[in-house]
Amino acid sequence: MPDVRGRGRTALVLLCTAVFLDSMDLSLMGVALPAIGRELSLTEGTLQWLVSGYAVTYGGFLLLGGRLADLLGRRRVFVLSLAVFAAASLAGGLLSSGVPLVVTRIVKGLAAALTAPAALSLITTTFTDPAQRGRALGVYSLAGAAGYTGGLVLSGLLTDLSWRLVFFLPVPFALLVVVLTPLVIAPGERAGSGRGFDALGAVTGTGAVLLGVYALAERAWPAGVLAVLLLLAFVLVQRRQANPLVPLAVFRVPSVRSANTAAIAWACATIGWQFAAVLHLQRTLHYDALATGLAIAPMGLAIFLAANLAGKLIARWGLGRTAALGMLLQACGILLFLRVEPTSGYLAVLAPALVVHGIGNGLSFPSLNIAAVSDLPEHQQGLASGLITSAVQVGAGIGVAVLAALLTVPGLTGYRLAFLAASGFSLVGAVVSALGIRPAQRTPRSTPAPAHH
Repeated sequence: MPDVRGRGRTALVLLCTAVFLDSMDLSLMGVALPAIGRELSLTEGTLQWLVSGYAVTYGGFLLLGGRLADLLGRRRVFVLSLAVFAAASLAGGLLSSGVPLVVTRIVKGLAAALTAPAALSLITTTFTDPAQRGRALGVYSLAGAAGYTGGLVLSGLLTDLSWRLVFFLPVPFALLVVVLTPLVIAPGERAGSGRGFDALGAVTGTGAVLLGVYALAERAWPAGVLAVLLLLAFVLVQRRQANPLVPLAVFRVPSVRSANTAAIAWACATIGWQFAAVLHLQRTLHYDALATGLAIAPMGLAIFLAANLAGKLIARWGLGRTAALGMLLQACGILLFLRVEPTSGYLAVLAPALVVHGIGNGLSFPSLNIAAVSDLPEHQQGLASGLITSAVQVGAGIGVAVLAALLTVPGLTGYRLAFLAASGFSLVGAVVSALGIRPAQRTPRSTPAPAHH
């Protein structure tokens, strides 16, 4: 915990709670999906939207959220968006129909896209001392990672009682933060309207990804064509905007371009694999929700331990090699899932696959985050951090959609195709990391808060 007193410490707890909830909400849904599908009679195509809808909207509107926080006031945006997040969570737990449930997830993704950058900005303005700010950002980043890992385990524990608890869990914590924040954190100054914000860029970019995900999941190719057109419109808007959402010139930096590309592949593999693996455990091996959550727990421990070792490997081998090694190990862990059959034992088959996957995950994720910001000047660190967070969330949506489409193939064949695709994404990320992130890169110029899951 940073060496701060009174309100500063309380403010950090509140802000970290918000990012913990944002990150947890992506993984919390995982183990609950089969139970939701059974009770509401939902297909894999609809279930994947409970993950993709949240992730894509979160990633697509994240950079716009940062601009809105500057324009309208960071505390105001933080409190209002977190209140919407809580309301959507409550509504999701009360609904009994697929489409409205998906809508609540999309709304939560939009709310998280506003909450996360506002919280990060409030940390930088609350902690003005550089040393305290650095420690606060470290705690903030740890809270995001802990939220994602904790969600995997909590999902099993809660779903064993009722899947609706997965939706209800964030509500009291979010409301507590909403009530306490105005008492602890100062309103701060608004940046004014001079900078403006690129709403058209956010709509065209996010719309392109959402339609692309829909086209992949439902094999609706007209939607795919429209997604391509929206993507072209997004590029044109970014080139002509005075204050573009994504300054395209930043991608001329090789490390930024490669790290974001690899991060998309990483998320396609990681979150897509998680979607397929949870269904596989519950439908093929007949694990219940609690057993699934406990089965995944060693992977969370492996991620934590590997992430703590990543710094030493980066110092020794460089960012590109460490990221590539991690994604190769992740691919190996995913490929080991091809051995899983209805009679497979946990210790002999599942545990090695999960641990190898977790080690690779823990090595690659920090490396990609550092690579995404290490070659940019100080004034572009926030942009770079936001870009890779968006890349991870968008990649998550794409990966889940692709693997959900493959799972429509009957029997074990569908799962094996899904795992092959996930490992393929990871291998692509490894190649991009090895070739595109220069070996000379070993330490970042600064230490921003890395993106979280």
